[in-house]
Amino acid sequence: MTVMEPTSRYDATGKRRATSARWALERLNPPSLLWGSNGVAFGPDGRLYVAQFLAGQISAVDPASGDVEVVVPMDSPVQSPDDLAFGADGSMYIADLVPGRVWRRSPQGTYTLVSGDVDNPNGITCIGDRLFVNEMKPDGRLMELFPDGRDPRVLTQGLALGNAMQLGPDGHLYYPHMMSGRNPLLTGQVWRIPPDGGAPEVVADDVHQPVAVRFDQGGVLHVLSRGPEGIVTRIDLHGSGSRTLVTSGVVGLDNAAFDAENRMFVSSYSSGGVTEMHPDGRTREIVPRGLDGPYGVTIDLGGRVYAADHYRVARPEPSPEGGVTTHSLLHFSHGIVADGELLHITSQFGQIQTYDPEAGTTRERAGGLRRPLGLTVAPDGSLIVAESDAGRVVAVDEADVLTVLADGLDRPVDVAFDAEGRCYVSDEQLGAVLRLEEDGPPTVVVDGLDAPQGLAVLGDELFTVETGQRRLRALSLTTGETRTDAEDLPVGPPPGVVPRTEPALFANGMPGMARRFAGLTAGPDGSLLLSANGEGTVLRLKPR
Repeated sequence: MTVMEPTSRYDATGKRRATSARWALERLNPPSLLWGSNGVAFGPDGRLYVAQFLAGQISAVDPASGDVEVVVPMDSPVQSPDDLAFGADGSMYIADLVPGRVWRRSPQGTYTLVSGDVDNPNGITCIGDRLFVNEMKPDGRLMELFPDGRDPRVLTQGLALGNAMQLGPDGHLYYPHMMSGRNPLLTGQVWRIPPDGGAPEVVADDVHQPVAVRFDQGGVLHVLSRGPEGIVTRIDLHGSGSRTLVTSGVVGLDNAAFDAENRMFVSSYSSGGVTEMHPDGRTREIVPRGLDGPYGVTIDLGGRVYAADHYRVARPEPSPEGGVTTHSLLHFSHGIVADGELLHITSQFGQIQTYDPEAGTTRERAGGLRRPLGLTVAPDGSLIVAESDAGRVVAVDEADVLTVLADGLDRPVDVAFDAEGRCYVSDEQLGAVLRLEEDGPPTVVVDGLDAPQGLAVLGDELFTVETGQRRLRALSLTTGETRTDAEDLPVGPPPGVVPRTEPALFANGMPGMARRFAGLTAGPDGSLLLSANGEGTVLRLKPR
């Protein structure tokens, strides 16, 4: 068996190892230390603090060594940190996006709720002892908050998805508009407003997909792009007004911070990590980028492995720019299955989509579903989907007509077919795997499981990932016998850590945190592929 020694976000000691007498385990990509990386800011101790929205935690990174320490853990009062800033006294202020809260964490580590009345708080910054936050939603607000309990002061409204902002050298507060109100596909504005109030004004237009604004030590404005190219636009606002575009190759930039030596460190919401970016676009990984999840996993007839990684479709193979290979930024992708030259995907937005990797086109097959997760292709070519929050299994035919195959389930997660064309579904809340019947209710084929999720069939055996016990369970479809095939799998949060709350699906119309989904699929060579979402890898299980 492959020895699992490298440290990861799942096990910082590197001593935990998955075990199996039947399968040899192989990582297809290195583990990740961060569950994505969002807001970043240097703390008083000189370390770079990184908010990880998907994990609900904040880590501190030593920029010299790359060492990572969890400072705000998953089971803290903070649920979904998206950005952070430090006050003059060393306090950390945290934008907790999904529940709409802003927290203060004192230098001693105590938490105080500053506000619970901000919709989708995201961009946050401090000016001395003053605290400012904006809202990531259409018609969002930018406001000043008061840790002493006074009512917030609204500076301006009408933001088109606010995000990372900063005080400029001219004393104004600069912030991006991530989306245009005229067309959600058109982006490109940076605004400013005096922190004491006044009329907001556009200072830069036609900027490539702005997601964050940051000033370097020389007062030059840097606007980060959220697109796949990793573009940063440098604007000399107070000199010639010239612009310089630099392409870094860091997919899905999210935020940046400059140290005292004017070195630029960037984060990526789609691939995590921390990267130093030089003025000419060259990069140096401080914390390697990797998979945020992964969620669903699949393999096509050519042997290409794809993972649905929440913000993208990725392949667990090295990218020349660092991390794994991003195939497409298909946001909120969770379930995935290969079908000839195509990939079928479920989205947190409630969609079922068909994606053509060669053409780069996407076709919506169904919408308005309630947390669709695992899906598979039926013998007749239709798509079978576990609609988790609706307690249903649905089918979508080639004409995109949706039919309900089963309802009244507790929390279905994944679906799979056996060689005889019978459909099985894992029910996470019921703790069972069911077989759908043509007439009558589903039949329980195995129960007593602890949160079964991913489901796959190889020959006359059915496999499921029992995430509550972190093990792979096998069921003989001929004898009904069950056994444990692998244990201590790196799925779910780190051992001993219980996330504070069940993640919300949407918050004020915006996608909230995603429930973790450990996908499983069978390969044509008799192997199994597992989404090891605890450490950020895809595991291949080969028969010994």
